[in-house]
Formats: sequence, C-alpha cells, structure tokens
Amino acid sequence: LVQVAESGGGSVRAGGSLTLSCRISGITYRMPCMGWFRQAPGKERERVAAMYIPGGGRDNTAYYVDSVKGRFTISQDNSLNTVALQMNGLKPEDTAMYYCAADSGSWCWHTNYFWWGQGTQVTVSS
Repeated sequence: LVQVAESGGGSVRAGGSLTLSCRISGITYRMPCMGWFRQAPGKERERVAAMYIPGGGRDNTAYYVDSVKGRFTISQDNSLNTVALQMNGLKPEDTAMYYCAADSGSWCWHTNYFWWGQGTQVTVSS
C-alpha cells in the first residue's frame, strides 16, 4: 500500500518560515515526480512546487508557481522518495492546506498526480 505522509505545517506570522516534509512509503523504486500543492478555502487546488527526479546521476528539475518563486524551495532529501518544501517570507495569502503528491510519470508540472497525502495546514497571520 503506497502512502504519502506530510508533516511540518503550523501557524506563523507574516515573514516567518516553515519547512514541510513528505515521505512516500510502500514502494521500493524511485518516484520521479513529487510535488506540493495547496488549497485555500473556496479556491481550487493549485500547484506550488514540483520536482522531477530522474535518477541515474542526472540533475533534478524544480518547478514553482510564480507567486512563490524566490521564497519557497523544494528539495530532495537523502532518503528515497522524501522531499521537503522550505517556505520563507510567508504571507497571509500562503495560508492553505498543503498537500504532497507523487507520480510515476516523467512530466511533473501538472495536478493529475496519482498518489496524494492527507494534507498539512499552514496558517500565516498578518
């Protein structure tokens, strides 16, 4: 059974930082696409950041929505199928439920990921 588990959400004041972590369990092979998405109340789920992890010594590729570029960083942890999202300079408009997702495809900047976590809440106060 493949499971996606997020952690690290919380409440911070504007300008603060949080780090979200995501781990995929239940599989033994590398998941090439791992991404972070968010959904605020009354809004559609949107892409935040994603990473293509090709393996084989090739470089990873990161993708970001314009609103978080320069503030958020997605990174691959040393453990298989584990990624983090470092969020700096948080703004009240970043408040949302953040979801981690994984997919076995080779194109990662989309929302139709196959495996999804339950989400972790991020709240930014002004």
